Amino acid sequence: MFHKSDTFRILLPNMLLLGLITGGLVYYENSLGISFKSPTMFHQILGFVLSMLLVFRINSAYDRWWEGRKLWGSLVNNTRNLMLKLNSVLPSENKSDKIYLKNLIITFVFTLKDHLKDRKEYNDIVTFEGFDKAGFDAAQHKPNFVTGLIMNHIELLRKKGVFTNEQVLFMNAELQSFLDIAGACERIKNTPIPFSYSMFLKKIIFIYVVTMPIAFAIDFKYWAIPIVMFIFYAFASIELISEEVEDPFGDDANDLPTQDISEKIKNNLNEICK
Repeated sequence: MFHKSDTFRILLPNMLLLGLITGGLVYYENSLGISFKSPTMFHQILGFVLSMLLVFRINSAYDRWWEGRKLWGSLVNNTRNLMLKLNSVLPSENKSDKIYLKNLIITFVFTLKDHLKDRKEYNDIVTFEGFDKAGFDAAQHKPNFVTGLIMNHIELLRKKGVFTNEQVLFMNAELQSFLDIAGACERIKNTPIPFSYSMFLKKIIFIYVVTMPIAFAIDFKYWAIPIVMFIFYAFASIELISEEVEDPFGDDANDLPTQDISEKIKNNLNEICK
């Protein structure tokens, strides 16, 4: 529903204030017979500039969101591929190794999810036999630590003769992709839109907003009240949404559903490795 929109609730007090200011200017002009000179030309030029800036802003933010979604889509595919390969090359007598590696892959996914959210507690991590919980808690970069456990165990199995060199190479692309995906997600998270650009855009929006009541009150009379409120809502919402989606790994309503994706990966791997 429209009234349940996050941006609508956030902007509603400012929209009402702007509507009151616009109504006051219309009343002031009509009742007292005092007329302002309409800044229509200035407002049209500023509106055009603001529109171009907002287009760039929302496109930049959405590109970051979409790149994050593609990275997590790759993580879904690569975890499935790796588990399918492990399931096919590991002998039946090594079922415990298969389950151990499956649990490590699932642990990596949930660890990366919490790592990108800057969480101090990793509540979704379930300990299992052979998992170095003390080392995990002490690790500064936990996705690196879990990936290292996966690689170390595969190398151990190679030395025991369970895996051949060719089979290890067969799985290497998926293993390498884990940290490639983690690094790409960190690049998105740790490289926000430049602060100076964001502040400049907010200043332009502010100038545009404070001149709207004057420009529209003269030309549209009391119809200016809903017009001004709607235009302010449209422009300000774009900026708010852009700020929200430029970091796609948080817990906001428009961020990526990394918790659901992680659960999906977990279910897929459990189904593959029964």
